[in-house]
Amino acid sequence: MPEQRGRSGPQPRSGIGQALRLMVAVLVGSAAVVGAVRLVAPATAGPQAEPPGVRRQLTFLRGALDNGAGEQAQGLFPEGYFFSHALYGLAWVDLGLRVPSDERETALAEARWALARLESPAGRAPFPADLVPAYGVFYQGWTNWLRGGVLSLQPVASRDPGELARFAAAATALGAAFDASLDAAGSPYLPAYHGQAWPVDSTVAMASLRLHDSLLPARFGDTVARWLDGVRQRLDPATGLLPHRADPVTGAPAEVARGTSQSLIHRFLPEIDPAFARAQYLSFRDEFVAAPLRLGPAVLEYRVGTAGPADVDSGPLPLGVSLSATVVALGAAQVHGDTPLAAALANYGEFAGLPVDTPHTKRYAGGLVPIGDAFLAWSKTALPWVADPPDPPVANISWTWRLPLLSLLFIVALLPWLPATSRRITAGPPRRR
Repeated sequence: MPEQRGRSGPQPRSGIGQALRLMVAVLVGSAAVVGAVRLVAPATAGPQAEPPGVRRQLTFLRGALDNGAGEQAQGLFPEGYFFSHALYGLAWVDLGLRVPSDERETALAEARWALARLESPAGRAPFPADLVPAYGVFYQGWTNWLRGGVLSLQPVASRDPGELARFAAAATALGAAFDASLDAAGSPYLPAYHGQAWPVDSTVAMASLRLHDSLLPARFGDTVARWLDGVRQRLDPATGLLPHRADPVTGAPAEVARGTSQSLIHRFLPEIDPAFARAQYLSFRDEFVAAPLRLGPAVLEYRVGTAGPADVDSGPLPLGVSLSATVVALGAAQVHGDTPLAAALANYGEFAGLPVDTPHTKRYAGGLVPIGDAFLAWSKTALPWVADPPDPPVANISWTWRLPLLSLLFIVALLPWLPATSRRITAGPPRRR
């Protein structure tokens, strides 16, 4: 019989297994490359350009709102429906202000659509009608800010008389409520709900009065000045910033400054008093902007070195970070001219937010939380409406913040190739038969 020759040494590996491993390595490497591009590609724009992807993001949001995203957000927190529509409309105003007046038809139509939802029974439902002003300062401040934005998109000579009248009437009611409060109890903070006052809500309302005086004959200069005096006397003693919550009668701080309200305050405070706003913003940046685990800039809910509980305002606080405050701080940084921080927050959002792009839409986190997209779209389009563009503050962040993440992505891309490379090195050069 012919001699049977057996094979010695390791058996050859399956070609299918090799193909699968190659496919996994290519997919992991491709994902790492995409992540690296999102960390470095421009994700913001100057005041005259359109931020990348925002128009497609608003297309997604409009479809989501038509399918009940506002009602779903209402189940998450008391202002969910209101914010979903308000931020959608405000983002369209910001986009419209970036283009010539004869190209604003879409922005104006969408902002008006959103405003109609705020003025509807569903928009007013969570707010007490018997407050002064009616439905409270939160509802009136944000709604009138959007009314002013709708007017800002229209040429002066052709502004809608009904919209002008509603804007002026709401501003008059807000101004009278602030004056009465300052005269009676000295509090600069009006209630948003019965027995509850948040300084951020009054900041938005006061910005709407400044917007009134930029669009119509000025009436509220004295009210604004008195309000600022009251605010300066009631700052959080621990940080020197506006407190998160205030006593509804006296306006005294009832809770320390927190990231969720601070990020919103610094979006609006430059419209009221740019000098005071700059000092407050720099303190906020020092106290609340951090880089946990050195993996990118983020906003803490409680100032550096302190901690506190999560609640409906902050949401979950991984490593002390408020995700909502981080998103909103992007817009605050843009309004303050802090381009390095705005770009860093935007790039980190592109990386960590897992955006899904299609030719017509863009959504973050798979579109599971549309109100998050609304906050991000509003932040990316941020620009001042009343104040002149400010001088940039001294940067407190360098492009090098990306290096740890880029290094991590490089390692992740390399890992699937290591076993095959190790085997080749161990086996040495091929032998001739």
